[in-house]
Amino acid sequence: MTEKILTTKKQGMAMLLLTILLYVIAIAVLVLSVNFGMLVPMVLAIIVLALGWIVLPGLKVLRPQEALVLTLFGKYVGTIRGEGFYWVNPFCTAVNPAAKTKLNQSSDVDSGSSKGLSALLGGSATAAAAAASAETSGKRVSLKIMTLNNARQKINDCLGNPVEIGIAVTWRVVDTAKAVFEVDNYKEFLSLQCDSALRNIVRLYPYDVAPGIDTTGDGQADEGSLRGSSEVVAARIRDEIQSKVTEAGLEILEARITYLAYASEIAAVMLQRQQASAIIDARKMIVEGAVGTVELALERLNQSGVVDLDEERKAAMVSNLLVVLCGTHDAQPIVNTGTLY
Repeated sequence: MTEKILTTKKQGMAMLLLTILLYVIAIAVLVLSVNFGMLVPMVLAIIVLALGWIVLPGLKVLRPQEALVLTLFGKYVGTIRGEGFYWVNPFCTAVNPAAKTKLNQSSDVDSGSSKGLSALLGGSATAAAAAASAETSGKRVSLKIMTLNNARQKINDCLGNPVEIGIAVTWRVVDTAKAVFEVDNYKEFLSLQCDSALRNIVRLYPYDVAPGIDTTGDGQADEGSLRGSSEVVAARIRDEIQSKVTEAGLEILEARITYLAYASEIAAVMLQRQQASAIIDARKMIVEGAVGTVELALERLNQSGVVDLDEERKAAMVSNLLVVLCGTHDAQPIVNTGTLY
């Protein structure tokens, strides 16, 4: 199904004014016909008053970034886009199977454009126009950029650890015919494809950097991870979703990871693991710094010649310095007031 843009001119106001004028003339003719007893003009005026409202369902009001997909007796006739007051074949009906579907944080078109016609027309014509406008407003297809924030999902990463992850996807409709006719409900279709793509991509990455893991599929181990490569993961998720929803006439502009954490059942254990890893790294850095400090102290003592230490005294000083520099508590020095030996 290919979208066909209708080049309908914005003749809604002209048709509305013409309908009002015909009603005014018909009422005047009816009054005069009753007063003067003219049968034929009276019948014509009654027919106009009874059937003149038929043109009103053809009046369509569109706001910016909105479209109407029109069908005539079940056949797709085209799409009108762009803001304005249109008049189309009154027997055409607008179609949007996803009109009543609300996605989380997704802007949808609301109704409320029937007040203008209700204020201008009266009687049965008002009811017909209001009903047609309400039906049209609910069938509009929004062309705005919208945001889908799916619920958080619990997925196992490539190491089998359960993680909770959520994404926000910005999208829009680019082909109204495909969105309306190719899938049953393009909003629900998008939501399901987002869930599926998220699971497919997350299973390729570990939560944190792990040795021997190939996340790119090139056969070489890399340092990709959900926590450290969020931009790359989000781009792959976007591409995965786009490949699935192109047939529905949708464009995925961006996908972002909004929430990422270990699942509650292993969160405490993984936190202890991260704390242990951080402590080990810190200790390693402290030891490296302490060894360098001791080497520098011995070198400066030898150069200055302040004191001449034998190997045993050097070993004792190295031991004392390492204890002081690597200890977790403040050192409590003992001052030796005796002789050196």
